[in-house]
Amino acid sequence: MAQFHVIIPAAGVGTRMANALPKQYLPLAGKPIVSHIIQTFFNHPRIANIHLALSEQDDFWRSLTLNPESRLHIHYTGGESRSETVLNTLKAIDVDDKDWILVHDAARPGLSHDALNRLLALEDDDVGGLLALPVADTIKKSNEINEVEKTVSRQNLWRAQTPQMFQYATIKRALETLDTTPTDEAEAVEALGLQPKLVHGELRNLKVTYPEDLELLELLFNKAEEKE
Repeated sequence: MAQFHVIIPAAGVGTRMANALPKQYLPLAGKPIVSHIIQTFFNHPRIANIHLALSEQDDFWRSLTLNPESRLHIHYTGGESRSETVLNTLKAIDVDDKDWILVHDAARPGLSHDALNRLLALEDDDVGGLLALPVADTIKKSNEINEVEKTVSRQNLWRAQTPQMFQYATIKRALETLDTTPTDEAEAVEALGLQPKLVHGELRNLKVTYPEDLELLELLFNKAEEKE
């Protein structure tokens, strides 16, 4: 039976947060953002291994001694882009070609097991897929000086989230053969002529990009703790 492996590309800096710390290490509900992500995958029984991809200059994890049996593996495989980091990590791990690779943003700590289970349900799919949310807002296209150029139909438009899940051989081939830099793994797989499935995600699975994103997640996490 094919296994599920997670890659968390965490080699970025996150300049839009206006903070000295890379955003994956900013505190959320008492611990770093990336720690919440790792724990979510640790707590899921179907996740075989978690691969954290860091830059060579990252000292945050260097003092950590992992148990040889740990499902968490540290790789200093950071590249110039997210896609390069993911590809470097794919080359560094030993898995079967038909095993599933889930790539998850290092600054997306709100993933729930419900959303993850909906994605894992694609295990019999020929291609794989990603979590996403249908666009609800009216979409405007601007010109260079932020004037409205036109209103764009939101029909059939989705906001991509992560994890994005594809078989090892598929995602590796997609990233190796694409001659541009994709914004996510699904874009690279699409370039192979394949059509990833869109799986309904959740609002709380937002990516921390701006300070207000972190404030919203803090409220959501605190509310969740109150219910427990």
